[in-house]
Order: sequence, then structure tokens, then C-alpha cells
Amino acid sequence: MPTMARDDRTAVVLAGGRSTRFEGGDKLLADLAGEPLVRRTVMRLAPVVGTVVVNCRADQRDPLAAALDGLDVSFAVDPEPDTGPMAGIRTGLRAAPTAFAVVVAGDMPFVDPGLVEHLFDRIGGHDAAVPRIDGWFQTTQAAYRAGRMADACDRALARGDSKILAPLEELDWTVIEEATLRGHGWLDSFENVNTRTELAAAAERLHGP
Repeated sequence: MPTMARDDRTAVVLAGGRSTRFEGGDKLLADLAGEPLVRRTVMRLAPVVGTVVVNCRADQRDPLAAALDGLDVSFAVDPEPDTGPMAGIRTGLRAAPTAFAVVVAGDMPFVDPGLVEHLFDRIGGHDAAVPRIDGWFQTTQAAYRAGRMADACDRALARGDSKILAPLEELDWTVIEEATLRGHGWLDSFENVNTRTELAAAAERLHGP
């Protein structure tokens, strides 16, 4: 049985990046097998959370709203754009109406709903549940106690520490190890799309060549 009801969970989707490796336009708006990339990410998350919050720059809000038309989402606009993923995480978590939230990068169209549920189950009395693959912590597909993580991000940003792990250093967090992720078939969940080549590969996975 899940330890947390669906309506007690929020998904924060990070969409404020500049798509610097993607040739031409915002990659999150790019067509992926008939749907905008960001829409595919949100559609994977929506069944297992009660609320979806999309973090973005002010100039992205209207195009993203159009791409997500018909889906129940709200927006958390960065007060200062281009200040990095930690600032986006902070802004998104501040807008979460629930005590716990999963943060997912908007360019992860294969995010696994089962993994998301597992992250919420694992957070328990901790402040965060963070997967680790090949020694790297996956902070943009992790669950957080929203208020505490947002506060820790504020403190890190105030002292000029932009390392994505900086806020976690002062929190109680648990790690989801690769063996667990692999054993449940969740490694594909972390695949992201940065280039047009990767977009084409993702489309082949969804609908074939």
C-alpha cells in the first residue's frame, strides 16, 4: 500500500532551461511522436500526483500553457531567470500545495510512474529521497519535503553556493541505490533529451522508426 495519498503529492516539472544543446527553439516544445516533449513528461506524472506545477521563465509561460492545453497544471515563474536548476527547484517547491513533492526535469519523457511512487514511499521521515546512478545523484528526479528543501535552497543561494547538492548537505536524505533502480527496471526513467538526435531516438522508442 502507498504510504502517501495521491492528493498529498505534487510533481514539480523543471522547464526553465535555455535548451543550449538543442538546435532551434525550446526543446520542451519540440514534437515527440505527436506530442510536445514537455506534455509527454507531464502525462507520465499526472496519474500518480494530485498537482503538477511547471517551473519556467516568464517568456515561456504562454507557449508551455499552449503545449499543455487540457492538462491540469499550474505555473511557478522564476522571479529571476537563468539562475540555475537549484533556483528552479526552490521556486517550484514554494508553489507546491502539499508537504511533499517530486521534482522532475521537463525533458524526461520516460519518467516511470512506479519510480515516482517509490520515491514518495521512501521519503518517510526524511527530507529527501534521491536516486543514485553510476555514483551521480539524480536531484532532478527525486522527492523532497517541499518546505525544508526550498528553505535549504534559499540558504545555499544566499551564500552563493550553486552546487546542486549544496542544499541537501544540511538535510536528512535517503539514497535510492542503482541496484534497486535496476531491479525494478527504472533506469530508463532517467533518460533525457538534450539534442535533436536524442529526440529522434526517443521517438523511435515510442513509435518505431
